[in-house]
Amino acid sequence: MSDADSKLTDSVKPMFYDPAERRIRSFVTRTGRVSEAQARAIETLGPKFCIPYQKAILDVDAVFGRHAPVVFEIGFGMGETSAKISAGMPEKNFIGVEVHTPGVGSLLKLTDEMGLSNQRIIQHDAYEVLTHMIAPASLHGIHVFFPDPWHKARHNKRRLIQGPLVALLASRLVPGGYLHCATDWEDYAVQMLEVLSAEPALENTAEGYAPRPAYRPVTKFENRGLRLGHGVWDLVFQKR
Repeated sequence: MSDADSKLTDSVKPMFYDPAERRIRSFVTRTGRVSEAQARAIETLGPKFCIPYQKAILDVDAVFGRHAPVVFEIGFGMGETSAKISAGMPEKNFIGVEVHTPGVGSLLKLTDEMGLSNQRIIQHDAYEVLTHMIAPASLHGIHVFFPDPWHKARHNKRRLIQGPLVALLASRLVPGGYLHCATDWEDYAVQMLEVLSAEPALENTAEGYAPRPAYRPVTKFENRGLRLGHGVWDLVFQKR
């Protein structure tokens, strides 16, 4: 692989609400470096584990070669948590959506190294994927872990967890399916709780915030924050 190939870049950033389009967008422009290993994983493993975006409902059973409960993840970052969760629940199928190319390459590499047959990736805007590719009442779980907090007050409107997206997420869950969000920003946790509680199709599984479910591993960054006294808030809501 050439040196140029090892310096591939992409142009993405976490999701925000675009008032001009009146919907959630999953990225704004930034530059990210793709390592040689990540680029090689995309080239060699992408055809097997990546699902091309299409404006048509996805045949999930055909993609995985089996029928199993499906868990959908928005914004998996570099994929370490996703890979651990997929490895811990081999009886479920996992679809991760991420626009950040280095993250896609990283999760592809982990998927191969850990022998995960139940992990697939879509590199596209999650809102469009949910709208066009995921059938209503088809997902058994949705994970949104540590989305960009947009911590400045004037940027709060850009946060991912807002009413329009939550309504769309709820519509894609089967009855009894769950939506699990986590954040390490307290004011975002408060907003998440308000927005999720306001969605009539969902009900809280806890009195306020939920204990961290055993399937969600604690990341090294989370551990560092906990040692420094920072909080982490999990919210688990269920489709009525």
